[in-house]
Amino acid sequence: MAVMTKIGEKAAPLARERQLGVFYSAVGLLMLFYFLPTTQPGQIATFGLNTTRSLEWVNLPDLSFPVQPILWFFSALVIFLGLIQAVRGFKRTGALLGVVSLAFLVSFLVWAARGTSFSLIGILSASLQLATPILLGALAGILCERAAVINIAIEGMMLGSAFTSVLVANMTDSILLGFVAALAVGALLAAWHAVLSIKFKMNQIISGTVINIFATGLTNFLNQRVMQVYTDLNNEMTFPYLSQAFPDLGKIPILGPLLFDQSPVVWLALILLVVIQVALFHTRWGLRTRAVGEHPRAADTLGIDVNRVRYMNVILGGVVAGLAGAYFTLGSVGRFDKLMTSGRGFIALAAMIFGNWTPTGAFASSLIFGFADALQVKLQILIGQVNIPYEFLLMLPYIVTMVALAGVVGRVTPPAADGEVYEKQ
Repeated sequence: MAVMTKIGEKAAPLARERQLGVFYSAVGLLMLFYFLPTTQPGQIATFGLNTTRSLEWVNLPDLSFPVQPILWFFSALVIFLGLIQAVRGFKRTGALLGVVSLAFLVSFLVWAARGTSFSLIGILSASLQLATPILLGALAGILCERAAVINIAIEGMMLGSAFTSVLVANMTDSILLGFVAALAVGALLAAWHAVLSIKFKMNQIISGTVINIFATGLTNFLNQRVMQVYTDLNNEMTFPYLSQAFPDLGKIPILGPLLFDQSPVVWLALILLVVIQVALFHTRWGLRTRAVGEHPRAADTLGIDVNRVRYMNVILGGVVAGLAGAYFTLGSVGRFDKLMTSGRGFIALAAMIFGNWTPTGAFASSLIFGFADALQVKLQILIGQVNIPYEFLLMLPYIVTMVALAGVVGRVTPPAADGEVYEKQ
């Protein structure tokens, strides 16, 4: 019986390797038989590195690529890697997924821009913007799950904070107070989740689901009964971009559009990324947090108040999720719309998992999802060029999420005590 169990354990990963190999080969065949037939010999794809605001004397040359050679090369590469994966497998499947994804992405961009030009800087700048709420949501999830509390209520925290930020900002005519209110609502909803999960030992998935449903229903109701009746409570109010205060910064090639034509919330997200990375792996607080998430009984034996650490981390995660909610409104469009978070809280959880519960990994994952989101917006402009139905373009960020998770689930390791209730003995 033990021998059969071991054989079954070995057979499951082998079957998975073969399935991934077949999938990668299918992607390569798609690139070969769908992209190539729609191209013409000699076509060039051009990618711009400048914007209309760039300084003329430092304009960078555009990047140009021959379409068909690029497609042939990357199609053959992906098919070859897929066949090797199916036959013998790679030890670093995450790296293989990255190579295949990059090859497909480059091929897709070259194919979409065939015979025309494509603003590469514009899409990279948009990618960073769209990745910001995903990064903040992922950081919120990391703070919670590193202390062994699963938090799927990030979507609800974002939505509630986004609504509150606009409402308070318009009622007080202060964008700063609206921002603070968003953080407070995120912390309040997180405290609710913490009490249900830690004190009352409620299933953490159910607790998070309750908060998501509550936030969705309440914001929809108040939006319809308050904001649509008193429209002056939903006026556009946004933080000024850094380039508006310092115009010359936005004219710097590449760095100007990427870093300075951004909301201050983007900078806050990048600062938080560094702070949480350092704090989690290089401070006493981080050591205690990871100890509580990995082995709470041992942490308790050493005198660490396990539940106190969990309360603190969940509430801190709620503050970060509240910041993500404020980005949707005060840091972006300036007003609240029904269900405006559009599932970004759940994509943030996928970014957290794909990044293996580390801030830097979550940042890289967030950029991937943000790029997919920015790409579908850009491709809607080139709808005739790409010949892909509009509805499929809208699905692109979610398809990327599913593909990314399919490639890493079972190969990343969550905190050992994640989701487990701790009872002091």
